Amino acid sequence: MKYLVVSDNHGDRNILVEIVNRYIGLVDHMFHCGDSELKANDELWEHFTVVTGNCDYDPGYKKEQIFSIGDDVIYMTHGHLSNVRFGLTMLSLQAQEAGANIALFGHIHQAVAEFDKNILFVNPGSISQPRGPVQIPSYAIIDSENDGYHVEFYNRAHQPIEELAADFEH
Repeated sequence: MKYLVVSDNHGDRNILVEIVNRYIGLVDHMFHCGDSELKANDELWEHFTVVTGNCDYDPGYKKEQIFSIGDDVIYMTHGHLSNVRFGLTMLSLQAQEAGANIALFGHIHQAVAEFDKNILFVNPGSISQPRGPVQIPSYAIIDSENDGYHVEFYNRAHQPIEELAADFEH
């Protein structure tokens, strides 16, 4: 399975339109981890599973989503309610409780790919306002295979950010 994950576009709707137009039919599913600052009924969301972020004020969003596709159970939340700024412990417990093997989150505006307790944790970074040591706006594509995961991060020009790619066996 191939999943596209984006987060924290903070009002930049055009980049989401560009991503949808580029990847529709090329990935199995698209996820948005919050802080879009768009309306919950925006027509773009017909292409995404989406959650609310701390900068999303429309009450139509869910705080978390659990999504099953193939053999994967994906737990997604923005992260502000999981204290992700202080580590992944609470997110890990939430993902375990959901029976998830993939946990997606945003909020910290930093690209993350980690594998712990048989759960793949991915933060796609911020497509509009990156923070931390890698100051590149980014989104992620996860290839979920029978024997493991490949996570690739891409910049706004849709070019791979080689130094962030990660592979995990399970």
